Amino acid sequence: MKLAVAALLAGSAAAFAPNTVKPSTTSINAMPERLWDTMVDKTERSASLPWLPRAINLDGSMPGDVGFDPFYLSSIPKDFSGFIQPPQWEERTLPTLYWMREAELKHGRVTMLAWFGWLAADGAFGFPLRFPGDMYSVENIPTSYDAHNILVNQGSMGFMLLAVFLVEICSGAVLVEVSKGESDRAAGDYGLDPLQFLKGKSEEEVNRMKTREILNGRLGMLAFAAVATQAPNHPGFPYF
Repeated sequence: MKLAVAALLAGSAAAFAPNTVKPSTTSINAMPERLWDTMVDKTERSASLPWLPRAINLDGSMPGDVGFDPFYLSSIPKDFSGFIQPPQWEERTLPTLYWMREAELKHGRVTMLAWFGWLAADGAFGFPLRFPGDMYSVENIPTSYDAHNILVNQGSMGFMLLAVFLVEICSGAVLVEVSKGESDRAAGDYGLDPLQFLKGKSEEEVNRMKTREILNGRLGMLAFAAVATQAPNHPGFPYF
């Protein structure tokens, strides 16, 4: 009985004794490297956000690159070719920065046209610019804000949906060629220059024009978001 009590007391005392077992240095050294270390350049600061380190892919070499990426989306290590290619195709590569520049240019071009079209249809430039026909008149479609729902009910949006579908199929085919290494096309470059703005220009002049396009596209995205947000509160012609 005495031996049992002594063993119990010894076990209780051991519970309050300091732990002298040290963690294995091997387990500490085997910790994986943080993904953050490969997403930023810690030796440089962002040109537009100097309190943040520079995103690893934004080195200022692309037209319009001012280092603005507070969420480091351009540094995501992902192959975006999986969105457009069947998984059984082995050779494929479409890096994050290429995919995002393609999307930025496309959205910028669309919103520049959309902003101009919204204002032109509502008469902001002196008179309403509409398709011919009574169904598109101001009496039937009073404002651009109302146009979507009215045209959906009329059935006119089906043709636009088909046109957008065909454009997306063609642009997707181009991206497949890039991801398979069959084309060295720059992101957003569709070779569309009917007025020959880039013909005979130096590389510096071409980059200057590309920078203007991307800056105006960014402004167009903000402008269209603003006009679409304000239009419900100001029916009619709220632009002047």
